[in-house]
Amino acid sequence: MDPRVSEDRVPAYDVIESKVRQIDNTVIIFRIFYILDSFIYKFQFLKKDTMCIVEIPKKLLLAVKSGDIESEQKLTGMLISSIESAECWNKVES
Repeated sequence: MDPRVSEDRVPAYDVIESKVRQIDNTVIIFRIFYILDSFIYKFQFLKKDTMCIVEIPKKLLLAVKSGDIESEQKLTGMLISSIESAECWNKVES
């Protein structure tokens, strides 16, 4: 199992949180895991009884944190295409 990380350990977490709220304010960032062997953060988003998992490279988040506009636009595109895609959302069994 990949290690779960807290939001304070994720580069540019505040940017991601803000962008997710702008795209759809009903989406909650549920959990974040860090996949060490591929240097990727795996975000689990919840919306009602569905979950969407988005993998974001650490390198991209570090570039966003440093203020790189092109990287921020790329991140925005990734989040929009995932959150607005019906294919990303899968029903969560309780």
